[in-house]
Amino acid sequence: MDFKTCNETLIAYRHQQGSGPVVVCAHALGCDQSIWDNALLALGPTQARLTYDLRGHGASGWDCGPDGLTIQTLGGDLIALLEALGLQQVILCGVSIGGMVAQYVAAVRPDLLRGLVLCNTAPRIGTVERWEARIAAVRAQGLAALADDILAQWFPPAFKNAAPEAWAGHKAMLQRNDPDAYVQACAALRDADLTSETAGIMLPTTCVSGSADGSVTPAQVADLAGRIAGARHITLEGVGHLPCLDAPDAVAQVIRDMIDRTAPAQTRQEAGMAVRRAVLGDAHVDRAEGARTAFDDAFQTLITEGAWGTVWASDAISLRERSMLTLALLAALGNFDEIPMHVRATARTGAGESDLREVFQHVAVYAGVPRANHALKLAKQTLAEMRESGDG
Repeated sequence: MDFKTCNETLIAYRHQQGSGPVVVCAHALGCDQSIWDNALLALGPTQARLTYDLRGHGASGWDCGPDGLTIQTLGGDLIALLEALGLQQVILCGVSIGGMVAQYVAAVRPDLLRGLVLCNTAPRIGTVERWEARIAAVRAQGLAALADDILAQWFPPAFKNAAPEAWAGHKAMLQRNDPDAYVQACAALRDADLTSETAGIMLPTTCVSGSADGSVTPAQVADLAGRIAGARHITLEGVGHLPCLDAPDAVAQVIRDMIDRTAPAQTRQEAGMAVRRAVLGDAHVDRAEGARTAFDDAFQTLITEGAWGTVWASDAISLRERSMLTLALLAALGNFDEIPMHVRATARTGAGESDLREVFQHVAVYAGVPRANHALKLAKQTLAEMRESGDG
């Protein structure tokens, strides 16, 4: 955990440098940055990322001054943190109040962002009456007395009994909040209406809702998406208010799609060519590029950007696993012409002969013995040639 003073308040954060755009995550009311851990883990170990605790949450400070806490204050903290770390063109993800922070930052500092993922949020969350009642209850009873009711709005009805240890852990996280800081955040939500700011967002945006969300309904999230030009809306079935906890793999895929969607074409071309050379070898690629003509130029660009720059370039699974999948699919579909090329590539992807044996065993069972037999014959010939030439 690291700390920076942003707008005279100490902000706790974790910044991991890595590949791709930095994925920045803002958490929900009563939570801390750890709620994004599993979703970010699903993105792969090399993905660049930044998580942080909102003012008044986790390990961050919470001095709100005489005017109290506002979404604008929270948004200003994130802007200051991004500037202090020198980060631009980030993918900003926010859930609930973190999603409101993301909306505000996107409206006032779009130059810092490349795309938005807004989870279970809206330009306005709840009513004045709802937040006044929550504030009064916290002041009168404390967070511990309200914790189970609050978590019941976070998660689907069956979650408490299905995952009692997770429920207890999330309840402990909520109870670690300072009641006064929590009340300040509730007041910020009570007073916040970002309708005008949201209408001005022009960034690529995906809005995510949970069908079992007891706080922000899918209809409200759909309305948010309708206010942002070109925004997409996805509802995750059976998921509650915190999809980064309920469905981390699904959220990771949404983020991954946003990274791909906003990647400049030239970047995909460069990434694709780099992976293509790493897998197939310089000699093969040089021959293919040397044979390129105006007739197949568009097709070659499509393959480099789509197959190599998007699918093979993803680190969601290893090159070894991709190599095995590719050979299995080629054999199963009878696309035998490319099997020798991809068998030769195993010298660079790390798929060994034992892996190839398993691949074709699988093909025999699920796609037919004749296809597996022919693919195995081609693989044997290619492996023999590789050993003879010293490439195996």
